[in-house]
Amino acid sequence: MPKQLIKGNEALVKGAVLAGCRAFYGYPITPANEIAEAAALYLPQAGGVFLQAESEVAAINMIYGASSAGVRAMTASSGPGISLMQEGVSYLAGAELPCVVVDISRAGPGLGNIAPEQGDYFQVVKGGGHGNYRTPVLAPASAQEMCDLTRLAFDLADTYRTPVYVMADGFIGQMMEPVDFLSVDARQPRIPEWAVDGTAETRHNLISSIYIQPDDMERHIRKLEAKYRVIAGEETRWENYRTDDAELVFAGYGIISRILKSVVGMLRERGVKAGLLRPITLFPFPTLELQRLAAQAERFFVVEMSTGQMVEDVKLAVEGRRPVEFYGRCGGNSPTAEEVCEEVMAHA
Repeated sequence: MPKQLIKGNEALVKGAVLAGCRAFYGYPITPANEIAEAAALYLPQAGGVFLQAESEVAAINMIYGASSAGVRAMTASSGPGISLMQEGVSYLAGAELPCVVVDISRAGPGLGNIAPEQGDYFQVVKGGGHGNYRTPVLAPASAQEMCDLTRLAFDLADTYRTPVYVMADGFIGQMMEPVDFLSVDARQPRIPEWAVDGTAETRHNLISSIYIQPDDMERHIRKLEAKYRVIAGEETRWENYRTDDAELVFAGYGIISRILKSVVGMLRERGVKAGLLRPITLFPFPTLELQRLAAQAERFFVVEMSTGQMVEDVKLAVEGRRPVEFYGRCGGNSPTAEEVCEEVMAHA
């Protein structure tokens, strides 16, 4: 079968297995539950391990152990669970341990509800935990990308020895779409040279993030900082949609980007030269591409399922050279293409 009709959450797990992931530790939470369910089914079939931890705190520390042994490992949760994992993610970043953390965003704050939202942007993209660290963040906009970008996330994690997030809203995780798995090359697990695997040959490997002397700690932080600069220079990804002659450029990610493609078509029918920039990496952010577009566009319009978070990065990129407008829905509500059109015309 060339394609399978499958939920985004399940496609993500199949992409992880094809990427060589062999360990999943997690704790149930809606709307990410299908990830744990699929991991429990597929990982043992691939010779891997699934374990439902007693909490999200336990899960992220199990990831630390598995990653230090060189195993491609992942976990998945939603906003409240990601909050509990933040200290562990900081430890993983400090120890330069690769892993993949999936956030299927729900509405909040607090317990919130189980409906989709994009209110986790600050939490995930800006670090969330303590210390001077960053994590690459990939934002799928389809079930196919849930598979493809998860595979990419594992490659980035290993290449740069860092945690990598896959952040999707509940819509993308729950919707069913055709996914082509035959286009994805399977990766065979391997033990990297820096890992500790219980042998005398790897005993000298010490994986830690503790540096008692301030000068040693600063050197380590500067090393991490240099790595993040390389990531920003080499791994920024985005999609342009009808921006060649756009005077109005939308910015949105995840499910919002799909709504905005309809908006672009509707506005073009009204004579408005509209286009869309979709960030695929939220960190690194496509700042240079936004600056390029600012040379031709008259204004930018950011749409999010939040009260406004990514809009700050768009404003920083544009540097005041063009007006940046915003429209958001939250609480689990999503904007329709029609209401975004009306907002645009009202601003005009």
